[in-house]
Amino acid sequence: MKPETLLLVALAATPLGAQAPGRIDSLPLPGGTLRIGFLGHGTLMLDWGGWIVHVDPVTAEADYKSLPKADLILVTHEHSDHLDPKAISLISKPDTAIIANPVAAKKLKSAIALKNGERRKVGGVEVEAVPAYNTTAGRTQFHPKGRDNGYLLTLDGRRVYIAGDTENTPEMKALQDIYVAFLPMNLPYTMTPEQVADAARAFRPQILYPYHFGDTDTGRLTELLQGSGIEVRIREMK
Repeated sequence: MKPETLLLVALAATPLGAQAPGRIDSLPLPGGTLRIGFLGHGTLMLDWGGWIVHVDPVTAEADYKSLPKADLILVTHEHSDHLDPKAISLISKPDTAIIANPVAAKKLKSAIALKNGERRKVGGVEVEAVPAYNTTAGRTQFHPKGRDNGYLLTLDGRRVYIAGDTENTPEMKALQDIYVAFLPMNLPYTMTPEQVADAARAFRPQILYPYHFGDTDTGRLTELLQGSGIEVRIREMK
């Protein structure tokens, strides 16, 4: 099967059914195409020329028996809607690299633990752990500072930021040269549309996908960023 059809066919075979084409985006990279599968909630799948990255795989979000095996699995933190050992086992192969925050890594066999700010190269892709945490009083117990990760991937010279569960932290707002960003948007655990817009205006990704947004009004984010020059793409994540 050709790499360019791999993700579409794989997703179409899952319970996503007829919704699958609407849950896939293709973005140009200098040397090829990045395909993004929006599996649900905070769960994503990236296909870079047949090199597969699964982000926070959870069996409730997809039929992982039908999806391609991972070259890289990223786990942002240990909450059960982000860390599912069963899903990880279903998409792992002998040479799959698993990167997780230190607490989650202790719960997974052969996982590489990355602390905030640390980097690791996997298959020619640089992975950097970006701090992910709550900053608002009354929410800091959900994701305390120093524990959880977002991830910054450099794919074919383009920087892809997957924020994990976080608010609009100073570390996020200081990012530079981001091609595409995935920012969470639901209360009380992550951000309001206003916080997402604040962060996006600070680090200015070319393309912004809100994700992990539950029942949050995504139209509000589109309104807030109108005229900003940032392309906001809303995709189904339920």
